[in-house]
Amino acid sequence: MADLPASGAKVEIYTKWGCPYCMRAKALLGGKGVEVEEYDITMGGPKRAEMLDRAPGRTTVPQVFIDGLHVGGSDDLAALDRAGKLDALLGL
Repeated sequence: MADLPASGAKVEIYTKWGCPYCMRAKALLGGKGVEVEEYDITMGGPKRAEMLDRAPGRTTVPQVFIDGLHVGGSDDLAALDRAGKLDALLGL
């Protein structure tokens, strides 16, 4: 199997344990060879407060950030990919 290109973008994702949408978003990014910095907010805490601050009005997970830009949740990420815009954001 050929090596996948490495992403030059910093990708952060806020998740909760057992969340199928989180798994789907991570699978999409992983399929592109992208490493993500994952913040598990299952138990709340400071990372949940950070997510709420960074993504005002968004209380669901996942919430995805690429190079500090809030791109939204799993459906938003998939829509960017279908539109052919995700690879450019990821630096692929």
